Amino acid sequence: MSSPPAYPGIRVSGCWTLGAEGSNAESLDRLLPPVGAGRSPRKRTTSQCKSEPPLLRTSKRTIYTAGRPPWYNEHGTQSKEAFAIGLGGGSASGKTTVARMIIEALDVPWVVLLSMDSFYKVLTRQQQEQAAHNNFNFDHPDAFDFDLIISTLKKLKQGKSVKVPIYDFTTHSRKKDWKTLYGANVIIFEGIMAFADKTLLELLDMKIFVDTDSDIRLVRRLRRDISERGRDIEGVIKQYNKFVKPAFDQYIQPTMRVADIVVPRGSGNTVAIDLIVQHVHSQLEEPRAPAEALVQRHKSFQEAWLPWVERTCRAACCGLGGCSQAQGAALASAHQCHPLPRTLSVLKSTPQVRGMHTIIRDRETSRDEFIFYSKRLMRLLIEHALSFLPFQDCVVQTPQGQDYAGKCYAGKQITGVSILRAGETMEPALRAVCKDVRIGTILIQTNQQTGEPELHYLRLPKDISDDHVILMDCTVSTGAAAMMAVRVLLDHDVPEDKIFLLSLLMAEMGVHSVAYAFPRVRIITTAVDKRVNDLFRIIPGIGNFGDRYFGTDAVPDGSDDEEGGSTG
Repeated sequence: MSSPPAYPGIRVSGCWTLGAEGSNAESLDRLLPPVGAGRSPRKRTTSQCKSEPPLLRTSKRTIYTAGRPPWYNEHGTQSKEAFAIGLGGGSASGKTTVARMIIEALDVPWVVLLSMDSFYKVLTRQQQEQAAHNNFNFDHPDAFDFDLIISTLKKLKQGKSVKVPIYDFTTHSRKKDWKTLYGANVIIFEGIMAFADKTLLELLDMKIFVDTDSDIRLVRRLRRDISERGRDIEGVIKQYNKFVKPAFDQYIQPTMRVADIVVPRGSGNTVAIDLIVQHVHSQLEEPRAPAEALVQRHKSFQEAWLPWVERTCRAACCGLGGCSQAQGAALASAHQCHPLPRTLSVLKSTPQVRGMHTIIRDRETSRDEFIFYSKRLMRLLIEHALSFLPFQDCVVQTPQGQDYAGKCYAGKQITGVSILRAGETMEPALRAVCKDVRIGTILIQTNQQTGEPELHYLRLPKDISDDHVILMDCTVSTGAAAMMAVRVLLDHDVPEDKIFLLSLLMAEMGVHSVAYAFPRVRIITTAVDKRVNDLFRIIPGIGNFGDRYFGTDAVPDGSDDEEGGSTG
């Protein structure tokens, strides 16, 4: 997304100072702890408080401030890059408060709030001793890890997941555990040196400088450092005079000239906040194409002799984007009589496999038999999938003392990831054949207002990027949930050719959708049905796998599965 036109350094609804000397509503003496009150007990404060959930609750709604992977188009790429807002200003100028006000006023469901405080460099032992005596300059550009900031912001704008350090201001060090954030509609990055790096500036679509009177900033810093970080008045004032104020004059205040908007008085300037929100809305708004336009686009593809796979994939995504049922069915029917992709492997349809399919597809089959034969098929499917893993030659010695030239797994580890809820039924089969396999889960549900799949729950093992990942879902019809799950794995740096999508039953439409978006993902199933109906349900299908397996009531439309709201 191209950067919006810069504002000509304007100031919004405010003046350069807060008024005559002594007119501040809160005086310095009134806000400081009384003399003799003693030093506050030293508290452990971090750059990202783990006790607070990543939510911003208002009187009307809840905003997810940790973000989530946005939906992607039929190519498996992000539809639109996130809008990044930079908030700069002096220490304790109210940047975080302004950020929260912008988030609340924006009225978008997914926002990332990224603080520069998380990116202080790791200090040496000598630097830690200096910091303990208030002799280390935390307000200098060299105190921040700009390389990590830039790489993190780039990934977030691309919709990828990132690991963000958690900085402990008490020990002046990074905590062992890092926090995971995901891309979102809007990214707000705030910090005193937010505009101090040229490369970082290029990543910001809008730059806001929060200008607050120096006396107010000093009062806020004293109150924060004494009450929250257990420091004494003398140390705070010493650090302010020695480092904070000179750094503001030398490094921070000059960056005001690169800001698109300068906001005097910070959070008290509601007119400025409203102007900012209006501009961001204008950048985010992108009207959805009507169903008729989508159908016409599909026809134009046919007339232009585009490859069938591309037409099918676009048809699937159009159906998810709001086409009517009749239009969706017409688009879905375009897949007939075309070859399946080479990345697909279907379990050989032996009489045994065919017989098990007959049992689980039969509507009269009891729940016990359905579970029993489904498990048998899952075991065969897992065994078949493991044959596609990389193996290397190895020699072992038999109990008779003879060498045996065999094969051994050439990867680091195997991880299974199930798409809830039906996908978790495949976990026991994977555990039965893969000793000590790690398991993760993903929950994807459809937003009823936008019709788009959204990630609602995610639990993945650490360092999954080095593993071969078995992605499990019992049925795949349109492929939408599977595509998003693959995208989530890619966001966690799992190589595409290390992802294996396993499903008991797939529709040709879903196979082509996934294969077109992710051509290096191996797709493995026990059967492929040719058609989907006007509700994008597999025909002849298997019914709602989750309901039949868990014994729950079927949904009114009699869907195949869709994992209780996910779009398969």
